[in-house]
Parts: sequence; structure tokens; C-alpha cells
Amino acid sequence: MLLTNMSESPSLPTSVRSPEIAADLLAAAAQRRAQQDADGSTGAQSMQEYEMRQAFRRLIDPGILRPNSKDVATASLKTLLTISENLLREPQNPKFQQFKATNDTIKRRLIDPKGALEYAIALGFRPEVENFQPYYRFNPRKMTDLRIGAAILQEAVDLEVVKQQQLERSKKEEKAAAAAVTNNIKLAFLDDRKTKMLRDQRDRETREARLAAAARQEAEASSLSPASSPMRDMPGTGHTLVTLRSDVTMDSPPGYHEDDNENNG
Repeated sequence: MLLTNMSESPSLPTSVRSPEIAADLLAAAAQRRAQQDADGSTGAQSMQEYEMRQAFRRLIDPGILRPNSKDVATASLKTLLTISENLLREPQNPKFQQFKATNDTIKRRLIDPKGALEYAIALGFRPEVENFQPYYRFNPRKMTDLRIGAAILQEAVDLEVVKQQQLERSKKEEKAAAAAVTNNIKLAFLDDRKTKMLRDQRDRETREARLAAAARQEAEASSLSPASSPMRDMPGTGHTLVTLRSDVTMDSPPGYHEDDNENNG
């Protein structure tokens, strides 16, 4: 019976036989097309944001960093970041939606430095005049630009902080190295000076020892020399009292002569 009934039933299109299934298929297809469109839009948006990030990076370097001193450029970047973060945190707050061009801080950090005001304009701020006062007011339709620009600012500020820390650490290391060299030179000088003092002292002691030895030798030689005898200054030293005849020797007394007896008689 089931086969008969199926054979008797005419062949109909799927959409006619099962309208619920056809609706589901159509919805799925529509969802796939929407997803594809969304994916395509996301891809285009990602490319646009990438190009925007690159543009903001160029506004920072070379735009701000190169023409200004390091301190001025860093102050400008931090001021722009503060303005962006305040507005992102409280987008409805009127005091964060604008800044006055004649304000001393704004003038010193955004108006006077090269490239800083251009970055603020890229964030979405536009010049306006209110009560004869120049202002830069934010365009709410530029929230995407503000978000991306703030992220690039944070990136640049963090990089500058790292560079500054590295520079300070390098300066400390150079200072420590210079101090070590100076200390080594001082120690070497003191060592040389001490060595010279010891050498001079040793030479002086050697000379004194030689002089003392020479003096002792001279004293000993003088004590053994005849010229140093106490008898050398006595009267008669070195002379004989009588002159002996050549025919008389010291071993025998002088002879007795008759002539001497006659004369005595």
C-alpha cells in the first residue's frame, strides 16, 4: 500500500513538497551571504584601520619627533594622549570635547611644536571660533580615528619611556665605567707612589749601610796604623841620643886607651 501510494503520487519540486525545508535553506543561504558580506566588510575595515595606524605613526615620526627637541616632542605626545584618553573615557563631557588654542599649556605643547596640531586634527579636532576665541572641537563621527590615534600615541609614549630608561641606564653604566677607570688610575698612581717610596727608602738604607760599613772599616784601619800611636807626638821620638862610632858595636863596651889615662892623670 505504501509503495502504491508513493508510486501514485506525482513527482513535485522540493520547494512544493516541503515548504518548511525550503524556507530553512533560503534562510541559511541568506545567512551565508550576510556572513560573507560581513567578512568582506571586516577585511576592508581592517585594511583601512591598518592604513590609518600607519598614517598616525608617520605623523609622530617624522612629523613630531624629528623637528622638535626630545623634551618638547615627548611633552606634545603626552598632552595629545591625555586629551584622547579623557575624551574616550567621557565622550559626552563638554570640557573634553574641545581645547582652547590660546591656553598657555596647549600653545606650548600643541600649537608651537611642529606636527602636534596636525596630529590633533587627525584625531578629529576641527578649528572653530566661539565668542571671538579660537577653539578646536572634536567631531563625534571621528571616534574610530580617535581610538586608533590614541593607541598609536600610547605606543609611541611607551617606546619613548623605554628609550629614556635605556639611555639613563646606559649613562649610569658609562658613569660607573668612568668611575672605575678613574679609581684604577688612582690606585695605580698610589701603587706607583708607594713603590717609589719603598724603592727610595731601600736605596737610602743601602747607602746608609754602605757609609756605616765604610766608616767602620776606616776606623779599624786607623786603629791599626803606627801613625795613630800615642807616642808619635812625644819629644825625641825617632831620634838617637848618641852617635856610635863605626868600629864600636852595641854588643861590647867601648875600649880602654892609655891616652885617655894620661890625660886624666
